[in-house]
Amino acid sequence: MRTVITGGAGFIGSHLVEHLLDRGDEVAVIDNLSTGRLANIQGHLDNSRFRFVEGNILDRAAIDEVTAGADRVFHLAAAVGVHLIVDHPLESLRTNIHGTETVLDSTLAAGATLLLASTSEVYGKNASDSLPEDSDRILGSPLKSRWTYAAAKGIDEAFAHAYWREFGLQVSIVRLFNTVGPRQTGRYGMVVPSLVRQALLGRPLTVYGDGQQTRCFSYVKDVVPAMVRIVENNESRGQAYNLGGSFEVSILDLAQRIIRVLDSKSTVSLVPYEEAYGEGYEDMRRRVPDNTKARDLVGFNPTTTLDEIINNVAGSQRAELKEGVVGLTDQRLAG
Repeated sequence: MRTVITGGAGFIGSHLVEHLLDRGDEVAVIDNLSTGRLANIQGHLDNSRFRFVEGNILDRAAIDEVTAGADRVFHLAAAVGVHLIVDHPLESLRTNIHGTETVLDSTLAAGATLLLASTSEVYGKNASDSLPEDSDRILGSPLKSRWTYAAAKGIDEAFAHAYWREFGLQVSIVRLFNTVGPRQTGRYGMVVPSLVRQALLGRPLTVYGDGQQTRCFSYVKDVVPAMVRIVENNESRGQAYNLGGSFEVSILDLAQRIIRVLDSKSTVSLVPYEEAYGEGYEDMRRRVPDNTKARDLVGFNPTTTLDEIINNVAGSQRAELKEGVVGLTDQRLAG
């Protein structure tokens, strides 16, 4: 099986690379290394079944070259993280919309199947008890850059669905809910690695707002195999599937749990959203996935506990600290 992964040097992408190489795939990665890291895939560069191309998903020629002859494409490349989206909304929109259209066109031309990695952000401020895939999207003003990522990923999904209906592109969609694990950094506002790094360094754990916003965190090694099973199942074509954790926790409780699990001497510091992101920032009070659809299709059942996730992330962070990798240049958290 010849597989292409856009954004394959990123956190989730690099775990997908490992998983597919272990299965015997030939894997080609294209990544511009804007948020991905070469270190994430360094150990595979000498593998004859692995190829890395430094390139941008907005470059049609580069995408066509890497997808030629591919059996399937995993489209993970995107502008991600609250920090990047808020500070660079135009660049993020171009990458997330035009880049995805480029990948869709190229995959169609190659005759390959496609898995589009989307996000729970598409649900916006919908704080329902749990969110099945047909839940309403409740977004804030389009003039607030906070919502540009959610809007763009929703358009990505609409594009993918239209390519399936009109051109017959064999495409499936997964919506990822706060996926965490080793190699994820806090640089772009990812809350778990940011809080873990602060705890390991004995710094105050910065939690924004009142800390009562809740999330469900899923472990990357639970999510990646499910992504592969979904794209390999023909019944998934033209459909979206939630992939999220099963345990709801407030960000304040998460911070306190990290301190306890890691036996840290840190304290928790509540920081107003306005101080972190500027006036008018909006957040989601609750986001809980309904995983029924993915469970029924491919048996998705996340089993890694939150404490295991914390310890696994901490192990990765300790290794980076030992090697002198800073990794935490921004304390603003996605929450």
